[in-house]
Amino acid sequence: MSRQWGIKTALSVLVFVSLFPYLFMLTTSLKDNLQFAENYWVPTLPFHWENYSAAWEQIRPYMVASVVVAAAAIVLIIAFSLVAGFVLARYSFPGRTFFFVMIAALMMVPSISSLIPLFVMMRDFELLNTYPVLIIPHVAGGVVIGTILMKTFIEGIPQELFDAARVDGAGGVRLFLSIMTPLSLPVIGTVALITINGVWNDFFWPLLTITENELRTVSVGLLFFQGQSGTEYGPMFAGYLLASVPLLVLFTFLSKYFLAGVQGGLPGSH
Repeated sequence: MSRQWGIKTALSVLVFVSLFPYLFMLTTSLKDNLQFAENYWVPTLPFHWENYSAAWEQIRPYMVASVVVAAAAIVLIIAFSLVAGFVLARYSFPGRTFFFVMIAALMMVPSISSLIPLFVMMRDFELLNTYPVLIIPHVAGGVVIGTILMKTFIEGIPQELFDAARVDGAGGVRLFLSIMTPLSLPVIGTVALITINGVWNDFFWPLLTITENELRTVSVGLLFFQGQSGTEYGPMFAGYLLASVPLLVLFTFLSKYFLAGVQGGLPGSH
């Protein structure tokens, strides 16, 4: 019994430490600057709910930019990864193992090492201050992990399903669209969540390549959260809270698909 209490206490402390920044953000989002200066840690009355409307007005264009970048990156990454994973998992051809090893090896390349060449290339292509400069790096990086996850997941689909479809006259396109894609929804959801999490939390690259305010993503836009008399901490923290809501909602409702995709099975099949 004492051991269980010790475990529960340790887990409770861990949960509190993990949630404390979020609780601090919540309490601070309901303060004005005077309350923030006088009572840094403690919730203070009256609550300023109007901070959320002020925050929404300022972060709305940043949220739109993040949604545009995330949607484009998700569609492109899933399309490329599905095709690559399907081909690598279900077709035998010379160099198949070599290509997969090279794709996997890209995960060991530090992203910071490609920062300067990537920036120079985007500058020479005159893509700075455009949506493509934000989308292309996410697609290039996301296709690597996406292909690995897709290939691993597709290899777990019983070969008998594909053999039976071929007996019925299905070709490669039919196998891809009618069998593989519907069964791959868990890993598609996993890749989508990984992608949107990367887009939402990406800070340095948008800061480096975007100077136009309407093209800034939410992580960078909040850095420029300014009021008429300087930084207003209540609306700024309300903006942080609002910016985190989409990720919390998506992961809450799609967590079983995320876990199934990582484990390589269909949700509810175990």
